[in-house]
Amino acid sequence: MNISSKWESPSNIALVKYWGKMGIQLPANPSISFTLNEAKTITKVSLEEKTTKDDFEILVKYDSKEIPEFEGKIIQFLNRTAHLFTFTKQFKIVINTVNTFPHSSGIASSASGMSALALCLCSIEEHVEGNKTLDFYRKASVAARLGSGSACRSLYGGLVSWGAHKDYVGSSDEFATQLSEKEVFSGFYGFKDMILLVDEGKKLVSSTLGHSLLNNHPFASARYEEAGKNMSLMKKALKEGDLGLFTHIVESEAMMLHALMMTSNPYFVLMRPNTLAIIEKVWDFRKQTGLRPVVTLDAGANVHVLFPQEEQDAIFQFAGEHLLQYCQENKYICSSIGNGPKQL
Repeated sequence: MNISSKWESPSNIALVKYWGKMGIQLPANPSISFTLNEAKTITKVSLEEKTTKDDFEILVKYDSKEIPEFEGKIIQFLNRTAHLFTFTKQFKIVINTVNTFPHSSGIASSASGMSALALCLCSIEEHVEGNKTLDFYRKASVAARLGSGSACRSLYGGLVSWGAHKDYVGSSDEFATQLSEKEVFSGFYGFKDMILLVDEGKKLVSSTLGHSLLNNHPFASARYEEAGKNMSLMKKALKEGDLGLFTHIVESEAMMLHALMMTSNPYFVLMRPNTLAIIEKVWDFRKQTGLRPVVTLDAGANVHVLFPQEEQDAIFQFAGEHLLQYCQENKYICSSIGNGPKQL
């Protein structure tokens, strides 16, 4: 037996944040993200003959080393997607995966990881079943969502929305959809994302737990309403190339995300002192120069600085002189807006 598939799939950075779930991995509010290029997961899935009578037999390796602690989440994913991939109970599933960035540190490693895994399974299904899936990427998006909500957005390049919203034609809670070029001012496709690695360590509170704390959060309903409004405003900003409006939405969404964490029960803080130092430096730089770096955060301490391509030289110089000192070992990743996943 020699059946395998290998894909690389990108992370993404949400502009309007997904935070809070309903049902099985459905979003409590819609979201929209940039797909990244350099921050990605490379995964190979191989089928072998089963040696146990368990529903699922798996072997998970990260960078060629067995990682048993990943198995629980993978088994949960295979259970949730068993109706989509019926062959997964018939074989031993061997997964070899590696990231180009630190996992579990708040750079959406579950998004790139689960989307890469879903793509591999979709490809293998076509081989095992002998038929082509009518909408390959949509099925992969549905499957990826069942492993990690934000993973469904990593199936496409550019700007991607997820969650039903009246202003986004074809939008759905079940899968993500890519914005068309006519919906986006061309300058946004040249944006860069400098990810400043304040803390490469594993987050103290997982995103899964963080989402669950929205269930009884005193500000949840107001948050969901605000996210819907920001989705409408973001559509306008992207279409018109309104960088002022874009900046306001992106930064207010990041601050709101962390405010929700700090006001949940139990409350928790994922920012670090260096996170705040970087944010304040960027805001001061923007005010003094008139340049347009935009700050956002995922559910972690690391800072994403988004900026137009034409400002790259000035931003790099500024980061080298004033920001990298706040990063762990001066580390950062600079990513372009990417075209989505690729089969290897």
